[in-house]
Amino acid sequence: MFDKFIRRPVLSIVISLIIVFLGILSLVKLPVTQFPSISPPKVNITAEYPGANNELLIKSVVIPLERALNGVPGMKYITSDAGNDGEASIQVIFDLGTDPNIAAVNVQNRVSSVVNKLPPLVVREGVKITREESNMLMYINLYSNDPKADQQFLYNYADINILSELKRINGVGDADILGNREYAMRVWLKPDRMQAYNISADDVMKALDEQSIEASPGKTGESSGKRSETFEYVLKYSGRYNTKEQYGNIILRANPDGEILRLKDVANIEFGSSMYDIYSTLNGKPSAAIVIKQSYGSNASEVIKNIKALMADLKENNLPKGMDYEISYDVSKFLDASMEKVVHTLFEAFVLVGIVVFLFLGDWRSTLIPALAVPVSLIGTFALMSFFGITLNLISLFALVMAIGVVVDDAIVVIEAVHAKMEEKNLSPLRATEEAMREISGAIIAITFVMAAVFIPVAFMSGPVGIFYRQFSITMATSIILSGIVALTLTPALCAMILKNNHDQPRKKTMLNKFLLKFNNLFNKGSFKYEKVLTKTVNKRTVTFGILLAFCAGVFFLNNSLPSGFIPNEDQGMFYAIIQTPPGSTLERTNEVSQKLQKIAEGIDGVSSVSSLAGYEILTEGTGANSGTCLINLKSWDERSKSAEEIIKELEEKAGNINGANIEYFQPPSVPGYGAAGGFELRLLDKAGSGDYHKMEEVSRDFVKELTRRPELSSVFTFYSASFPQYVLKIDNDIAEQKGVSIENAMDNLSTLVGSNYETSFIKFDRPYKVMVQASPEYRALPEDLLKLYVKNDQGEMVPYSAFMKIEKVYGLSEITRHNMYNAAEISGTPAPGYSSGQAIAAINEVAKNTLPRGFGIDWAGISKDEVSRGNEAVIIFAICLIFVYMILAAQYESFILPLPVIISLPTGIFGAFFFLKLLGLENNIYAQVAMVMLIGLLGKNAVLIIEFAVQKHNEGLSIVKSAIEGAGVRFRPILMTSFAFIAGLIPLVIASGPGAVGNRTIGTAAAGGMLFGTIFGLFIVPGLYVAFGALADKMQLVKYEDENPLTEEITEDE
Repeated sequence: MFDKFIRRPVLSIVISLIIVFLGILSLVKLPVTQFPSISPPKVNITAEYPGANNELLIKSVVIPLERALNGVPGMKYITSDAGNDGEASIQVIFDLGTDPNIAAVNVQNRVSSVVNKLPPLVVREGVKITREESNMLMYINLYSNDPKADQQFLYNYADINILSELKRINGVGDADILGNREYAMRVWLKPDRMQAYNISADDVMKALDEQSIEASPGKTGESSGKRSETFEYVLKYSGRYNTKEQYGNIILRANPDGEILRLKDVANIEFGSSMYDIYSTLNGKPSAAIVIKQSYGSNASEVIKNIKALMADLKENNLPKGMDYEISYDVSKFLDASMEKVVHTLFEAFVLVGIVVFLFLGDWRSTLIPALAVPVSLIGTFALMSFFGITLNLISLFALVMAIGVVVDDAIVVIEAVHAKMEEKNLSPLRATEEAMREISGAIIAITFVMAAVFIPVAFMSGPVGIFYRQFSITMATSIILSGIVALTLTPALCAMILKNNHDQPRKKTMLNKFLLKFNNLFNKGSFKYEKVLTKTVNKRTVTFGILLAFCAGVFFLNNSLPSGFIPNEDQGMFYAIIQTPPGSTLERTNEVSQKLQKIAEGIDGVSSVSSLAGYEILTEGTGANSGTCLINLKSWDERSKSAEEIIKELEEKAGNINGANIEYFQPPSVPGYGAAGGFELRLLDKAGSGDYHKMEEVSRDFVKELTRRPELSSVFTFYSASFPQYVLKIDNDIAEQKGVSIENAMDNLSTLVGSNYETSFIKFDRPYKVMVQASPEYRALPEDLLKLYVKNDQGEMVPYSAFMKIEKVYGLSEITRHNMYNAAEISGTPAPGYSSGQAIAAINEVAKNTLPRGFGIDWAGISKDEVSRGNEAVIIFAICLIFVYMILAAQYESFILPLPVIISLPTGIFGAFFFLKLLGLENNIYAQVAMVMLIGLLGKNAVLIIEFAVQKHNEGLSIVKSAIEGAGVRFRPILMTSFAFIAGLIPLVIASGPGAVGNRTIGTAAAGGMLFGTIFGLFIVPGLYVAFGALADKMQLVKYEDENPLTEEITEDE
């Protein structure tokens, strides 16, 4: 059958060209991401309640919404938090694989069923439902060198001119400016003047409502069908006021004598900002911090490319003089750098593999064939990747680097066989190729099946780990199957065309040839010695099984001592510092601390820029006057000598002398989409539902103290604090009613004077802005000032609050967090250096079990949740792969016993992988496990090569021992050659540095180590095992005339 391809080289070449062509077409279209999207879909619900504190938000907004949302289909867990700034947010996290659109619709339906139970103010502001990737895609700072441009100007410039452009870019889920410095008309009331004129806040609101209005008077002369008019005129009214003079002239009271009381008599009016809640600076200059999030399932690098193009265009054509922007964080920085790294590795691996092939084959012509055959399989893989919906990410690119070593195998096996035929029978290349193909096409089909079989079951796994394995396994399996096709079509055709039979001709005496001759002689000597040793050991079962048991024990002990992890944290070229000042601190004080930290960070070698935000905390995306965040952006990997870890250490030492603030440092998460920071996230839950915040504070403080004692954990902290100073207003209802003041009236008046209120809005610069009414700051600086304010009673007299109200100091929370409907404290931290996330999680579970009081428990969130729920998946995957390979081999050899040597020889390789990981101080994480799954296929393939040949010899009538020795002897060279080619391809991964180094090293080390040990020891163990099991197989035939020939050998002989 395969002779046709040898005789029709054009056909073979065309088949390969079609494969390459399809591959290149797909490559152009494949989306590029850092990892396959394994972060679970989330839906966010936000509600605003102006002037409300957190307890009120929880009672009136969060609890009704949570009860409605609990158990929405596909929900994994639900978290919510409420701050004292009048904003509550609820996040519903869904299981991986839930369609985010359907999830959002389900959430929407459940929310709309309870909206009418929420307070009217909340309904007026609107309950927003968004679905987004929670990871920051980019963080852009807009700043100006013009000293007059303040934060308010920058915010509004960005809001009016830049945001709407950004939001139109395809794939941008959300673009937002941190903080809120939106323009607003501020009416600053003066309560003492108001009392003198007998005006209440309510009167002011009413006057605004009645005098600044939109009206639609209609038309004059409009046709009515009665008589004809001469002209038709449209009537219009000037509409809402939009300048401060117009607002100042609003009339509060007028009498017939011509006396008029205007708003400007009792208030100052300015065109200011609606809120003053975040200070944002970049390298010491005011800035507007734009955060862009990506919509679900969009292609990150594509979106970022478009955003950068837009910003560059705006800078050139639109930005005012002196205004500029800086990109302080962008996911693609790490992505591009690590991708580029892997692409380099691909080329390096290709060259190294070529060198090894040349060493063994000894002539250029033979080396050219794999160099032509390998790219065909690799490029063809892209076509199938796009068919299976696999993106170009770090995982699938690793698979391609690994595939080089595997794909070369098939080509080498063919060339080696052709050379052997030419040497043995002195045939022409064409005849030799035909004979060789008859012998080995069976083995090639068998190898291809075995290798692909390892990866196929893995592709059916679910969950985040499953997606990782799926990307890897499908990429590997497709490249292996393609390489099998190429080895049966293109490679033989090339052999017949390119190779020359110069085995009996003397070679020229060049340096290179001398070296190759020496290498060959050495190799032949080694091969001869190998057969000698085999004759001694192959029949001694104690030796074979003794070595095996030693390896099994080694695997067991190493496995227990290796740290395990999920996805390692990489140096991503930026990190965060989170600042907490003591409870009750003002925004200005927090800003001062963040400016100090900014100065220190700028002086550290390797830091390129620092962006600071006072009043915003990036971990929970919460706002509060006593928290702040600095984003510290590092220079690119080749421009700095220190890693992010070392820079953090240095900054920690230097910033140690900043007093009156607690500063924690974080790197971004290893997988985008799992919150803002790396490390682990857990929640301490008040399961008893006591609602006692002070008890919770005590428990969480003790728990964190216990956790800090453990060597496995570092920088464990919680920002949970119930000691924020607060005042409770106590109204004596009896006195209030006697004075003609209703509680409702008193509280409404206060909420306008102190909390601010807006009645109407107006349009300016094509944007709606609010009119905010509030008492001027000097009248509400201290809690005692409240008692000096007045409220109007039902007789129209002004009554002081001190007559019927007292205030009392208490302590409470600045932000209330809930997790799965329990009150919760967020605790985060990172594993200590030298420990992995797996060990950290085990330590936390142990501490929780031993120290938490009754009624308290813990739950995991973010990436930790997935790591905890994944348990022993690696072992299960391993078992499935082994069973699958075993079954395919059993079918191939028509025996349930012959495949056992292949399966049983695997511990040698796994030991090698563990041994090298331990040696280089790496952890057994997802990368290492992917490498091990691959080892099953590769080492299985080596064993198949030996056993396939031995079975043929045994069927020809040789004794089992003889056929084992002969099979091993003949396959000794191709096995060592393919294995060393594979290991050579991994060298660039093992010594990787720069972006993505941890992943590269882990996967490279595990695969190379396993291959080295597995090949060397396998060469001795497999023949021994074959002798042990082959004898058994002879005795145990299922039917008398059972056909013992390997299945694939027959397929190729029948033609």
